[in-house]
Amino acid sequence: MSLGKILLVDDEPAFCELASLWLTSSGYDVMTAGQASKALSILESFDADLVLLDLSLPPEFDPQVTLANIRKFGARPVIIITGHAERELALEAISQGAWDFIAKPIDPDLLAVVVKRAVSKHLLEKELMAVKQHILPKKDASDFIGCSLNTQQVRALIERIAPTDVRVLVTGPSGTGKEVISRTIHALSRRSDEAFVSVHCGAIPADLLESELFGYTKGAFTGAEKDKQGLLALADRGTLFLDEIGEMPLPMQVKLLRVLQEGTYFPVGGRDEKSIDVRVVSATNADLSRKISAGEFREDLYYRIKGINIETKPLNERLEDVSILVPSFLQQLSNTHKQTYSLSKEALNWFRQQHWPGNVRELKNALDSVVSIARNGEVTLSDIALLYPDRQTKKVELISEESQAIKADNVNEMIGVNLDQTLDEQVKNLEIQLIDMALLLHQGNRSQAARQLGLSRQGLIKKIERYGI
Repeated sequence: MSLGKILLVDDEPAFCELASLWLTSSGYDVMTAGQASKALSILESFDADLVLLDLSLPPEFDPQVTLANIRKFGARPVIIITGHAERELALEAISQGAWDFIAKPIDPDLLAVVVKRAVSKHLLEKELMAVKQHILPKKDASDFIGCSLNTQQVRALIERIAPTDVRVLVTGPSGTGKEVISRTIHALSRRSDEAFVSVHCGAIPADLLESELFGYTKGAFTGAEKDKQGLLALADRGTLFLDEIGEMPLPMQVKLLRVLQEGTYFPVGGRDEKSIDVRVVSATNADLSRKISAGEFREDLYYRIKGINIETKPLNERLEDVSILVPSFLQQLSNTHKQTYSLSKEALNWFRQQHWPGNVRELKNALDSVVSIARNGEVTLSDIALLYPDRQTKKVELISEESQAIKADNVNEMIGVNLDQTLDEQVKNLEIQLIDMALLLHQGNRSQAARQLGLSRQGLIKKIERYGI
């Protein structure tokens, strides 16, 4: 069994033959290359666990460029082989990411120790990565939950754009999940291992926003006793979330525009330009088009942040999501408090019937409140009545008024009946509607949909096939 794969890059055939013999006899698979270009070609098909790289290659050889090119084929340790006169060059290569260096003439015992340590570390990292990928669930946009058409469309868009670096503008009313969407985009991106830095543009005073974003140098203003990194620096290589960007002051908009255009900025009071590699996701509940017309928001900045626009809808336009949101929030509360919570059917219906002007945030806060007073973990309608007596009364009165207003000529429309159709046609249409709703509610899961409809899974499948759903 091989102890690992090694690529030896050296232009001395005799040394390559001797070193290959040493390494092969120790249990390694070895391939050799006399030029950097050939080494890179070999790496396309040979997944080396270690590269031994000689610095004494032809004059056109550039160690820094070669190291960078090797990294393009994946992370693996590189050990530099060097002569005594190249010691400084070897140290520079280590600063560029090489694992270690070993000087010629090479002691076989020393080579064995250095190689074993490097290969063992690399194989352990590969094993840990494989375990991590096996244990962790596949990332998707399931944190933005719901079964409405709008929610499904938003989820699909998140999963499509997250792996890219395109800038995103999330718009919609307060409480509709704009930050959840932004965090999900970061979690699904190639930057997910780096920082997600959130900046509320309306919560930080205008005179402090620049120093908070860009940082400052010692002595930049009264009280600046030492250099301080800004939020931009903290977000480097990660994601910068600009929440409520519509509230950003105009002078700051100009400076942000430069960052987005040039990828550079100056700390407050500083003369050294800083570079930044950051993905920007912005959110607002404001009508930016109206703000642009009013001279309150820069049009050029708008087009810089609006790579892709994701629009969230108010909850009262997607009330079917409530049936998914409530059980999900309830499970979160159960996990947090280590206690099982549930809702009676009447309580769940109350949540479904309400108008939620504060959207998902208000819904979650309401659920948090009623859970806190529930007895034995079950939320009932009486618990809700204690906290929301006026709201419940208003709802009952509204239903009463609506029932009195129903006229004979629109009864058919209210109950979904068409007297031009036969009874069999009516039953068929009703079954199709119920099956569609159940599948939508359970996001296409036929077993769960069948259980809710009181059918066997096979019975549901037969009806789906019969009706061509």
